[in-house]
Amino acid sequence: MTNTQTRKADHLRICLEDDVQFRNLTNGLENYRFAHSCLPELNLEEIDICTKFLHKTLKAPLLISSMTGGTEQAKMINCRLAVAAQKYGLAMGVGSQRIAVENPEVAHTFNVRSLAPDAMLFANLGAVQLNYTYGLKQCLQAVDILEADALILHLNPLQECIQPHGDTNFKGLLQKIEQLCQQIDVPVIVKEVGNGISLNMATKLIEVGVDGIDVAGAGGTSWAKVESERAENSLQRKLGKTFADWGISTADCIIQIREQYQNVPLIASGGLRDGMEIAKAIALGADLAGLAFPFLQAASESETAIDELIELLIAEIKIVLFCTGNANLAKLKRSPSLNKVTS
Repeated sequence: MTNTQTRKADHLRICLEDDVQFRNLTNGLENYRFAHSCLPELNLEEIDICTKFLHKTLKAPLLISSMTGGTEQAKMINCRLAVAAQKYGLAMGVGSQRIAVENPEVAHTFNVRSLAPDAMLFANLGAVQLNYTYGLKQCLQAVDILEADALILHLNPLQECIQPHGDTNFKGLLQKIEQLCQQIDVPVIVKEVGNGISLNMATKLIEVGVDGIDVAGAGGTSWAKVESERAENSLQRKLGKTFADWGISTADCIIQIREQYQNVPLIASGGLRDGMEIAKAIALGADLAGLAFPFLQAASESETAIDELIELLIAEIKIVLFCTGNANLAKLKRSPSLNKVTS
């Protein structure tokens, strides 16, 4: 097993077995509450949660967020998730494909298109690799491996600072993202990995041609904590603990970006754990809601566990719409149903 494969296996094990969730900083969605409608004048069976994202129709506003690849366990997880994405009409991202670009023999652990011919699939590479010899060729490789509908470039400066031998040269990266957006023929989405994208940074990314933003805010899995668990020395371990709760809450990211940019495709992820939080994120302005950890737990268990999770999430979203008097997601976004809780 290569060093990269070992790291991928470590990440899966740590996320599943250790407490690496944010402890003090939340996703911010607990600060909002829906107003109940006792007479919604709707039929629950007619509630519509279909949505369009980057010109593709999804049956629910759900993204199985980028998680893994590169090992046999990761292949099993990706295959199970892809089957579910196809079955329920969802979007799905895979973990960083750098390992597959550099070791083509593990590309099969990412290639799930045959299992999800109609699903929206997102390829994924670390944006910082554009400063480490990567360019259009490698990005196209990642897209081709997955036959992807779009490419996610993830930003993870804090994780790279704490990760053993991390890639920490982020200088001049914005210009390289701009060049890539001009050259590549699929949409480019930029996401964080759990520390959030501020309005200021979203503005810079949108101005250089990025097609969508996944805020991936604080409140879920802390990659500083994950890397602290993998630390090779006490310095890395202590740094991971210091920065365990670093970031911008998911709710704050969504609100700030959507207020400024009404039309940019926007994904809310970062600590979302149920359909109520998904509905809150959409009411605040997100187009899709991404979940990783709940899907990782379910996929590690069984295909049945994934189905049960998705069916629960869908039922929760529909009940929120029904009990707020909103027949579909577009009406939920425009409605005054969600209110900030005043202490």
